[in-house]
Amino acid sequence: MGMIFNIVSVLVGLVALPVALVGLVPFFGLANYLAIPIAVVGAALGMLSGHRSGRNFNIFVLIVAAIRLMLGGGLL
Repeated sequence: MGMIFNIVSVLVGLVALPVALVGLVPFFGLANYLAIPIAVVGAALGMLSGHRSGRNFNIFVLIVAAIRLMLGGGLL
């Protein structure tokens, strides 16, 4: 069962990553407000599995989106 959670976590991360990458472009930073909750859900699913890869991937996406928001002044 844990392997399935890891696969689903990676798939959720693969959805969040393009959204976060679009958010890196100037004037599209609001996309990161969508990427962060998606990555949090993916990280939570990754924590339910025994594997670390899905969780770490979603945490990476979460950090990228949060740093971009902080640099743009959107996340205090």
